[in-house]
Amino acid sequence: MKIAQNPWGPVNPPDFLQAFDGGGVGGIAVLLNIILRTLIVVAGIYAVINLVIAGLAFISASGDPKRISDATAKIWQSLLGLLVAAGAFLIAAIIGEILYGNPGALLNIQYFTPQ
Repeated sequence: MKIAQNPWGPVNPPDFLQAFDGGGVGGIAVLLNIILRTLIVVAGIYAVINLVIAGLAFISASGDPKRISDATAKIWQSLLGLLVAAGAFLIAAIIGEILYGNPGALLNIQYFTPQ
């Protein structure tokens, strides 16, 4: 009995995937790393935009105690969000250092596959 040959031949990943390790398993780690870092940066940008909007609301409150307290609460919430977004890298580095002895272990995900 003859085994059927691959009718399509070798399939190579597109050139733009070379930045992601050619579409291999290591590329998944790079992609997840990019997504995680992007989400943290977007959270930081969102917090800064909220901070500016809350500052404008505080300025335009015109002495109204309710609007001032709402703007102040939003300012504190924005600062807390900014702190959490910025602290996420620090927390990941500390946990990576404690668990793996490498501060970049959680920020640069690596998959190990059989040879």
